[in-house]
Amino acid sequence: MTKVKICGITNLDDALAAVACGADALGFIFAPSPRRVTTFVVDSIVSKLPPFVCKVGVFINSELAQVQDTMSICNLDLAQLHGDEDPDYCAALFPRAVRVFTADSLPPGNELSRYRVTAYMLDKAKGLPDNSTEQTELWRLARDIKKHGPVILAGGLTPETVVQAIEAARPYAVDVSSGVEAEPGRKDHDRLRAFIDAVKNL
Repeated sequence: MTKVKICGITNLDDALAAVACGADALGFIFAPSPRRVTTFVVDSIVSKLPPFVCKVGVFINSELAQVQDTMSICNLDLAQLHGDEDPDYCAALFPRAVRVFTADSLPPGNELSRYRVTAYMLDKAKGLPDNSTEQTELWRLARDIKKHGPVILAGGLTPETVVQAIEAARPYAVDVSSGVEAEPGRKDHDRLRAFIDAVKNL
């Protein structure tokens, strides 16, 4: 069964709603974003979560020591790396790193295998409007790189598109943030439930 990560969590109400709907993982953004959170906020949310929920910190080109400190303070399970983090950086966090690539930044297979990570994520380039052609390309790439390790598929997914994405890419997991929001940083609980139900009912 495909796993579900709900990213951009900023408050306990949304976190508990996501877990109640069946989310497997929650993402907390420490990089510049309308959904950015502090270690204090994340620690207070994580301390109230039930067991067996994977907690993920999202970082972009942060100092390695800062990532490690944040993960320790907030009791995070994984670091999701969206910047230019190289294989040595990822190896220092193994087995707790997920390296994120876009269609334009994805290296060829022989270079990709140098990244010692627990999973790869494919996401669309930030700041660009949703584009069905780009999404389809991401789905194809996700399917192609599965031989190198588990793949998490992101990139503008919604309750309306996630089933098509899974059927095309067969990823280990899917990741959504804005696709289930009422506004940046606040989830729409009906869309949250619809997204997770669509995945879990496949």
